[in-house]
Amino acid sequence: MVKYAGGALIPPISINRDDPGSLTAQLAGGLRELILSGRLSPGERLPSSRTLSKDQGVSRTTAVTVYEQLMAEELIYSRVGAGAYVSKTLQSERPIQPQAMPELADAAPPRLARLSIEASEHYFPRLSHPQVPRPFVTGMPANDEFPMPLWSRLSAQYWRQSRHLVLGYPDPVGLFELRRAIANHLKANRGVVCEPDDIFVFNGAQDAFNRIGQMLLNPGDHVWFENPGPIGARNSLVSSGASLVPVPVDDQGMDVAAGLKLCPEFRMAFVTPARQHPLGVTMSLGRRLELLHAAGRCGAWIIEDDYDGEFYYSGHPAPTLKSVDTAGRVIYVGTFSKVMFAGLRLGYLVAPPELAKMFQRVAGATMQGAPSSLQSIMASFMEQGHFNAHLRRMRRIYAERQAALVEAASQHLGGLLDVQPTTTGFQTVGRLPDDLDEDEVSARALERGIIVSPLGRFSLAPAQKGLILGFSAVPSRATVAAVRDLADLLQKMRKQR
Repeated sequence: MVKYAGGALIPPISINRDDPGSLTAQLAGGLRELILSGRLSPGERLPSSRTLSKDQGVSRTTAVTVYEQLMAEELIYSRVGAGAYVSKTLQSERPIQPQAMPELADAAPPRLARLSIEASEHYFPRLSHPQVPRPFVTGMPANDEFPMPLWSRLSAQYWRQSRHLVLGYPDPVGLFELRRAIANHLKANRGVVCEPDDIFVFNGAQDAFNRIGQMLLNPGDHVWFENPGPIGARNSLVSSGASLVPVPVDDQGMDVAAGLKLCPEFRMAFVTPARQHPLGVTMSLGRRLELLHAAGRCGAWIIEDDYDGEFYYSGHPAPTLKSVDTAGRVIYVGTFSKVMFAGLRLGYLVAPPELAKMFQRVAGATMQGAPSSLQSIMASFMEQGHFNAHLRRMRRIYAERQAALVEAASQHLGGLLDVQPTTTGFQTVGRLPDDLDEDEVSARALERGIIVSPLGRFSLAPAQKGLILGFSAVPSRATVAAVRDLADLLQKMRKQR
């Protein structure tokens, strides 16, 4: 660095002058980089604040503030009557710079915890969820039908409360009013008898799965997992170091007998009994009792993911596993992201009595809690009766959209894709003939703006072949048009064989 009477000659520092609010931060960052890179040497005198402001084209106030910031960071120091200097501490303590040691460019990646390294090899890519829903996308509610004016009105009411009520820390276990509303809803609609103290609110269901894994699993513990099964939950359990045991699913749900043959001693089981994800079957009562007996025999826990059990289109809703659990082995997990809207990111779990006190203690010590605003607005939405009204309306809409899909499929996809009718949930399965490859169909459909997920993406081990077709996110007319487009694609692919 060239020196002159006014101190080191600082080269012009790149500054975005259209953003005057950040001039101080930009200038400080530029000087910080010069110091840490060694281009300004330890003990080297810096120009005066007046000179710095002139050379860099900023106000003297900005220059003085920058020097004060760097002094607070101990990167420079001042001597009365002599000016500012680069800290001499950097002579031996300066961070190693990659440009000073080219061999670092080819060095090994950062060392991670062993558990993270091992888990990363088993992660499955999450499914695509575009900002604007496309035909057949899965796991997305009907944003076009959400009651935004009502939600906005409840939001405004919340923010008009006194500041100390809306600006403080959230309760780490969840807002009491929301937990009370959830308990009342579950008792009335899902057959789950619980109290607010049994309920814990999270930033979505996957956050709940992460916390369950951290609290109850040790690396290497065996976890029965439905095959095929949900990707997000699988990734959460893998992150906890679980050794997943792929248990096959048939028309009665998880095959418990097969699970016992594969791994008779297991620490946990993960199931979606009300509506198996992604196949859509309901777990029979016999299988539920078999699973509860197997878990009780070896002291295992069961995670019940009731992700879309609220949506049924005929008869009565599928019962929950929790409702027939008399031994306290089931941890029930629900979510509002499917019932309301994905960006809400509110989920919850109902802990068995044996675990509730432990969850309360750990939550109070380590959890930050979901945003108070979202919890309070959701509680008001439920307590004022809007939630039940919303559920009834969305059941009707989803039933119509499902019927439109099935009808269009029967007209256009015969012999190409056998679309299975469903009476619950957001999506259904289409069975492909043997001469069509699910991954190729998925890739070529995406080129046409259609999202169909291969069934194999949900599988830990070879399972059934097909496509997952969501019907909840777009209006029926868009679904019908997409069915025609998909039929055209499949016909052309068959001719090319």
